[in-house]
Amino acid sequence: MGKPRITRVVKLIAIGHSKAIVLPKVLLQRHGWSGTLVLEEREDGVFLYSKQKNRLSWKETYGAMAAEQEDWSDLDATVADGVA
Repeated sequence: MGKPRITRVVKLIAIGHSKAIVLPKVLLQRHGWSGTLVLEEREDGVFLYSKQKNRLSWKETYGAMAAEQEDWSDLDATVADGVA
């Protein structure tokens, strides 16, 4: 099951002969957006994303997970129960 979608209603604002939308600050911060975004027009709508890489590589992900030092000992009980 994926993350729940958040729907927002935004207004179009006139800027000269063009229109713009104002994106909420919390949205910009959550996605690390600033400067330039990529707007991809799709059959089912419009998709915005950052030009910069915001995702970790597999190596960076492994390093971040190792730094957390999470306790996975409860997984041993699940494996012992035969649930995988």
